Amino acid sequence: MNQIELVLIKLEKKLNQIILGQPNLIKQVLIGLLAGGHIILEGVPGTGKTLLVKVLAQLIGADFRRVQLTPDVLPSDITGINIFDLNTRNFTLRKGPIFTELLLADEINRTPPKTQAALLEAMEEMQVTLDGESLPLPDLFWLIATQNPLEFEGTYPLPEAQLDRFLFKLLVNYPDLAAEKQILLNRQAGFTGRRLDITQLEPVTTVADILLARKAIKRVTVSESIVDYLLTLVRKSREYPDLALGVSPRAAAAWLQTSQAAAWLEQRNFVTPDDVKTVALPLLCHRLILKPEAMLDGLKIDSVIHSIISQIPVPR
Repeated sequence: MNQIELVLIKLEKKLNQIILGQPNLIKQVLIGLLAGGHIILEGVPGTGKTLLVKVLAQLIGADFRRVQLTPDVLPSDITGINIFDLNTRNFTLRKGPIFTELLLADEINRTPPKTQAALLEAMEEMQVTLDGESLPLPDLFWLIATQNPLEFEGTYPLPEAQLDRFLFKLLVNYPDLAAEKQILLNRQAGFTGRRLDITQLEPVTTVADILLARKAIKRVTVSESIVDYLLTLVRKSREYPDLALGVSPRAAAAWLQTSQAAAWLEQRNFVTPDDVKTVALPLLCHRLILKPEAMLDGLKIDSVIHSIISQIPVPR
């Protein structure tokens, strides 16, 4: 086990000490971080979505910005704008919050499609174009968006093109009884997410280490039988009778990459079928589209994903 692997284990442990009762969520977030893929966190208010992102930013020592998205937020509020200076007679670039290493787009479905689209170029090409000039983003640039699944009044569902640019959609559920009791005890003792600056959270790793880990993941071995297994799952999704849209080539490549990240986090240098299965649900739940008649019958995407996986023999 090398130094970077030890650091990531320490990071996961520290996150679990602060964000109680969400070990699976934390594991999936770290897979997304290591794979370099953007994430949607979906959950009801008060489940710790924002706290998780803020704590993670501090623990990896990343520059962090947060944008509270509302119907009146303009694209320039995110990307920035060139402002004419009357004194110098020149335009000065005022960069928006997107020029950071970790960006939290809070309640992304509450802002109009035009503003949502301002994120597309950054998410795919790691750059922002302002007045014809392409400006690079930091090497780590990582977007985490949140949304509330309960309220639909005044919201703007993300189009499929933008959803496909998110690596994972992670559902943030309530913690179990023991974890929730500990949360209450911690609050009684004075811990509050509103004052993270006084909790003395020291970084356990650096952005440079995260970038090195991303390179290490690419060296995780994927056998031809695993590639064939994954491709069979992909093709099956495109032929599945209840689906109007299956797995895209971009999603297939992301599936392979996240399987490598999952294996690396388990301290293995090779991918197993279990790694492929581990990332399937968060990777596919927002990409696959049910046919209207399947939705009327009450079919859920989760059950379709499990059905596809169960129908394909696992390679030895």
